[in-house]
Amino acid sequence: MTKENKFKLRLATDEQLFQEWKGDLPEITDSDKQKLERVKASYFNLAKRPLLEEIVKMVVLSPLLDLEGFYLPPFYSQSEESVEIIDEDEGVVIRGKIDVLVIQDQFWVIVIESKRAKFSLEPGIPQALAYMLANPNPEKPLFGLVTNGSNFIFLKLVKQEVPYYALSDEFTLRRGNDLYTVLGILKRLGQLLIEGN
Repeated sequence: MTKENKFKLRLATDEQLFQEWKGDLPEITDSDKQKLERVKASYFNLAKRPLLEEIVKMVVLSPLLDLEGFYLPPFYSQSEESVEIIDEDEGVVIRGKIDVLVIQDQFWVIVIESKRAKFSLEPGIPQALAYMLANPNPEKPLFGLVTNGSNFIFLKLVKQEVPYYALSDEFTLRRGNDLYTVLGILKRLGQLLIEGN
């Protein structure tokens, strides 16, 4: 049974449900752009060898969350349990983990370990939705970010009689200024979280 069937969860067909990642995003300063270019260069240098999830968090995710200010008041965060994912590649078992960081009970950050850049974002999406569905504040929209360090996708969940979720486009370090867009979306979501509280 899929999570969609189990939780009566539906993918929204109305693009209006998740407009927060589109349009005029908050401005990224030149200083932020320089820092993001350094993050990108660091990632590509380290990606020459298999990247472990701790390195992904340290080199890519932590600087992004710091640039947005998610480590400062009024935000708070907590870690959740890791979930293991397993895939077999040419007879070799590859294990990975999904780690979860919750920011202010409304924003879930799901990190998929990127050994051999093998794991796509797909295993993290249902995991993020399951965590989001368990949130005790059904009156507020919930947001999520799933990343493996080089790829990023944002989620929005609206709890109603039938909960609906929507996904952003997938962003990647390998395409132009996508990292600028990711930071812009994080800034927009940060503003929404502050306004919502």
